[in-house]
Amino acid sequence: MVHRHLESAILAALADSPVVLLVGARQSGKSTLIQSPGIQKNNRRFLTLDDANVLAAAMTDPAGFLSSYPEPLVLDEIQRAPELFLALKASVDRDRRPGRYLLSGSANVLLLPKVADSLAGRMEVLTLWPFSQGELEGVKEGFVDALFAAAPPPYLKPIQGWDERKEAQRRALLGGFPEVVARPTEERRKAWFGSYLTTLLQRDVRDLSRIEDMTAVPRLLSILAARAGGLLNTTDLSRSSGMAQTTLKRYLSLLETVFLVQTLPAWSGNLGKRFVKMPKMFLSDSGLAADLLNLTLERVIREPGGFGPVLENFVAQELRKQAAWSRQRPQLFHWRTHAQHEVDLVMEAGGRVVGIEVKASSTITPDDFKGLKALAVETGGQFVRGALLYTGQEMLSFGENLLALPISALWRLGVGEGR
Repeated sequence: MVHRHLESAILAALADSPVVLLVGARQSGKSTLIQSPGIQKNNRRFLTLDDANVLAAAMTDPAGFLSSYPEPLVLDEIQRAPELFLALKASVDRDRRPGRYLLSGSANVLLLPKVADSLAGRMEVLTLWPFSQGELEGVKEGFVDALFAAAPPPYLKPIQGWDERKEAQRRALLGGFPEVVARPTEERRKAWFGSYLTTLLQRDVRDLSRIEDMTAVPRLLSILAARAGGLLNTTDLSRSSGMAQTTLKRYLSLLETVFLVQTLPAWSGNLGKRFVKMPKMFLSDSGLAADLLNLTLERVIREPGGFGPVLENFVAQELRKQAAWSRQRPQLFHWRTHAQHEVDLVMEAGGRVVGIEVKASSTITPDDFKGLKALAVETGGQFVRGALLYTGQEMLSFGENLLALPISALWRLGVGEGR
């Protein structure tokens, strides 16, 4: 069984919070994690609201449902019964003991109007994404902390016989969904993605909204996959998709609620400056993006031009995963000015800034660092380091606090023990 790095964060939250909510995309491994030996060492009673009888009882009499089971209690797929949140609030207000309830859900219940405020200050929320590369390798990544460290990162020696470009392509196209990683062929992985989207749209999306034309959602997802890493311009997207802007925004909100789509806000350290405020958009998993674009390893090797957005999607999600267990716990942004300077990804922690550029090529030039240099000038003393991730083998310096790093640095740089 693959050890999940978020386990320690869940245990820490249970030690001082009455309610802990674990959210994330369906099939990202939430149910497996909350039933793992480390989480279940206190013999927590496990109930899933995917069970029709359990769901009916929870919806009919939420308070009675909660009181009828011994604690500590685990409730899976909690988004299916939002009525439970008011009963949970009342129960927690009577008894603030930590670790009483561990909840999990395949939808971001905090975006649902009925429950947004019911457990404020009473619940810690953690997000589980599909497997990180370090989890798959059995190590705990230290990439984020290494880039924020005062000292330069240690030299990363190239791996003998390692094809950095092909390995980056393989991993980005595969993504991290547990079921996909376990399947041996592209054909079987494609079959899983097809079933996954069908099930997700017919269950979670339909449960959350009265959408009649479900065929429009896969079409929209394919357009979003093609624009991964680009600015989320709803006016332009409305024209491309043929959807009215009101309908489009409603669909985008739903896709974000079920963790299919993620947005990355624009960074600005000075509100007096004029920055482009549009967020960037990514899919929650690069393998899903690749499947929607019908990208295979053979096709990417033959036609590498379309791989860049998928690789940036891959890097953004790896950083999002690592941010949850790094010491720095940075927030993620992108940066773009009206002068057309831009940096793909920006991490900010404690007022300090790290910039990251992503390039699918194995060759780099000093011009590739223009955006990072502009960010360094803009942020001044806040700037810690700039890194350009590329598909070459060598770790190289391109000036003070500017590094070129192979994509594999994501799970090799500053590595610690997996457990």
